[in-house]
This record gives sequence, C-alpha cells and structure tokens, in this order.
Amino acid sequence: MTSIKGFDHIGVTVSDLDAATAFFVGIGLEVEGRASVEGEFIETVCAIPGARCDIVMLRPPGGGTGLELATFVRPDHAPGSPDAMANEIGLRNVCFEITGLRATVDRLAQEGYGLVGGVGNHEDTFLMAYVRGPDGIVVSLAERIG
Repeated sequence: MTSIKGFDHIGVTVSDLDAATAFFVGIGLEVEGRASVEGEFIETVCAIPGARCDIVMLRPPGGGTGLELATFVRPDHAPGSPDAMANEIGLRNVCFEITGLRATVDRLAQEGYGLVGGVGNHEDTFLMAYVRGPDGIVVSLAERIG
C-alpha cells in the first residue's frame, strides 16, 4: 500500500504566467524555479499529445508546500470559469496565512484584484478574505488575530 510522504504542491493553469507570478510574489511567495516542459513526460502525465508548458514553482519563505503555475504553449489553454463561486465543484481556493490582511486586501484592490465577499472575523481568532486573483483564481487570505 502506498503512503503519503508529504504535500508537495498545488498546480494551477493560468493564461498569463508572468502576471500570475507577480500576483503571488506580491503576497509573499518566492520563486523557486522556472522551466519549460515538453516531450514524452508531459504528454504521458497530462495525456495531451504535443503538449508544451512553461511553469513557475513558488514556495513560502523558508519552504513548505509549493504553488506550481503553468501556462500551456501548446495546445492553447482552455478557459475556465473566472467567476466561479465557492459552491461550484472543483478546486475551491488556495489559502495562505499572512500578516497585515487588511493592508494586503487594500493593495490588491488597487491592483485590480477585488474581494469576492468581505473580510470575515472567525471568533476573534482569524480574519479571512477571498480575493479573486489572476484568471479568477480564488485566493483565501487568513490572518491569525487571537
């Protein structure tokens, strides 16, 4: 029986790799590496003949679970639902624990990334907000306050 050794990364396909990378670096992730992948490996894993994608791997400062951003050079990416809400089936959100939540939300709003709802306070222990990032990705930001 196979057992899980760890949680390595979450992969997200985006239309503009540089813009998505800038967004996530702006909230505090660090670029671990950038690469292009094509050939038998990616064709086998993704089951897309002739596939080529560019990827950026990001991780929190000091390491931890990564966020892999990918954009397909071939074939073109297929659009998703950029206005998906939390009750839509699929990946719900990507959550990061941060400091300075309200200032971060204000800065992201100035950059064109608005709140899905509002800033919630969970029993005076966490502030949390959903921000709609690049390509409609819902990014959950959480700040421990108590």
